[in-house]
Amino acid sequence: MKGLSTLALLLLAPAAFAAEPPASDATAPPVPQETPAPPAPAPPAESVTLRDIQTFAAVFRAVRNAYVDQVGGERLMQDAIRGLLAGLDPHSEYLDRSMLTSLDEDSRGAYAGLGVEVLYVDGLLRVVSPIDDTPAARAGIKSGDIITRIDGEPVPSGDGQQAVDKLRGEAGSEIALTIAREGSEEPLELSLKREVIKVASVRTRTLEPGFIYLRVAQFQQHTASEVREKLRRAMARGRLRGAVLDLRSNPGGLLDAAVEVADVFIDEGAIVSTRGRIDSANESFNATRGDLADGAPLVVLVDGGTASAAEIVAGALKDHHRAVILGQRTFGKGSVQSVLPLDGGDALKLTTARYYTPAGTSIQAAGIEPDIELADLRLTVPDRPASLATYERNLPGHLTGEFEGQPVTVVARDAALDEDYGLNEAMNVLKGLALVRERALLKVQPQKG
Repeated sequence: MKGLSTLALLLLAPAAFAAEPPASDATAPPVPQETPAPPAPAPPAESVTLRDIQTFAAVFRAVRNAYVDQVGGERLMQDAIRGLLAGLDPHSEYLDRSMLTSLDEDSRGAYAGLGVEVLYVDGLLRVVSPIDDTPAARAGIKSGDIITRIDGEPVPSGDGQQAVDKLRGEAGSEIALTIAREGSEEPLELSLKREVIKVASVRTRTLEPGFIYLRVAQFQQHTASEVREKLRRAMARGRLRGAVLDLRSNPGGLLDAAVEVADVFIDEGAIVSTRGRIDSANESFNATRGDLADGAPLVVLVDGGTASAAEIVAGALKDHHRAVILGQRTFGKGSVQSVLPLDGGDALKLTTARYYTPAGTSIQAAGIEPDIELADLRLTVPDRPASLATYERNLPGHLTGEFEGQPVTVVARDAALDEDYGLNEAMNVLKGLALVRERALLKVQPQKG
């Protein structure tokens, strides 16, 4: 993997971004492929004229001198800068020192707040995803929800960072949210208590003997090492028949963490590439030799909250035919942001590149289409008890079977499989893949006499 210096793929939330350079280099060559040629450089933009500068200065003076309330020149200049960046895309912005501190806290997965990733678009504070086991997740906040009021006050218009700052606060303090949800006629009124959010990046458990569940909630500094360690421990307990990698409602995170997680399962070849106008934005990241799961079948769960770095992993595993992607189309954030230091301790977060999957596909604003699409459904327990089902053995006078009296083998099964529709379907697909693989390995070749 080649370094990106200050280039990093960042979280979607306005106050939840991280910039960390990749930690290692790859040595394996990329998979041969036909990759579309990078777009031709755009012609030089029209230069700023003296008239433009004079117009800006005139507006600046007019606001400072005639606005109904006195506004300091420093604030006006910062607002002008933020307005310039806001006109580019939803992910470019000016970061003051406090925002940089929040950025660093989020990359390490520890801060005080609600545990919800948000994006301020067109004057609306939209939820990208709640983070596992946080006040937001426990309150039932969902991807796609719109936060309309915070503590009874409308979400600040035109200032997404101010809205994010209101969501954060001292651990233990209470906050009231009004939420608009698609399909719900009445707004939802929620009361939450802020906590110190220590995001558990990776969780794992056994679904059935030989089948494991890997949940990656967010891509942080140590995510890849946690995935490797938990996978090794699972394999040490017995033969790995398959794994479910759950990336649902994963808002993204660090680029290098995503590359390293994909590398865990990919034997060799390209993982992701980035292309932009400056030389440092044109990079490629390749896998190192070896598949830690030894080719065991893999199913990746995704949804509309799967974004950014999580889409890199899903896209790489899909293009390499290493996993079956199951769920709903992903969020579609295919851009890369660079954090550029400025004088005085502030910084500029600027979109400098688009990223491309190994097949050369940009998922910007399109997302990743799952191999198998699932509706957003829930599992329910049937009213009819299984004991009332009719079988041959229940019929009066049936012929006695040779194995009729033998006890039925009960397989230990994770309780979540009976509650989580997506996970249940992933397990069904995974067991099918495992059976096909195992039968192919055990198939006896005919001998010639």
